Amino acid sequence: MVLVLQMISIALLSIQVAIVATIMVLPLAVLIGWILAKKHFKGKIFLETLVSLPLALPPVATGYFLLLLLGREGAIGKLYTTFLGSDIVFTWGAASIAAAIVSFPLVVRPIVVSMSSVDVSLERSSLVLGAGRIKTFISITLPLSYKGILAGTLLGFVRALSEFGATIIVAGNIPGKTQTLPLAIFGHVQMGRNRDAMELILVSIVIAVISLFIYNRLLAKA
Repeated sequence: MVLVLQMISIALLSIQVAIVATIMVLPLAVLIGWILAKKHFKGKIFLETLVSLPLALPPVATGYFLLLLLGREGAIGKLYTTFLGSDIVFTWGAASIAAAIVSFPLVVRPIVVSMSSVDVSLERSSLVLGAGRIKTFISITLPLSYKGILAGTLLGFVRALSEFGATIIVAGNIPGKTQTLPLAIFGHVQMGRNRDAMELILVSIVIAVISLFIYNRLLAKA
């Protein structure tokens, strides 16, 4: 019974981290996706490279950079400690930030593709008729690119669920506090608890299958 409750706790924490990571990353992903899809400017290739960087870097390297940034002596960590009186590293919040950054490219790419396919003449017509850029974006661009936004959101959520490398560096592997499913599996394998590791792998598979099923169903209806 205790083991079942532990598995449920780990699974719920993993889902919590993934949901928060997705919510954190989505507004910025939509903005960056719109800029990459609709704007032409010097340095655009640099922005595209920066967006894709978390896919190319080892997750452990991403976690290390986050640790430098969020630690007590880091720019963000120092401000966080000053105003809130606690550290952000080695918390589930740090795990959410790590998952958000690693999943960011997977959220942005479908949005870029979807927004690029929106008919420019419709947006221009909206501007000519007196709608501002913000209203045009909200009433024309967003509704016509919702499939890409939906796809990016769900892909980001699934990727955040499986994040390991960056998370273990910046959040640690603390049972009941930061231990998500991938971290718990790693811990059991290290200690030779193969049966416990296999049970958590099965839980991970169930959650992943359910998430991907919802992803495919929503896109099919979209």
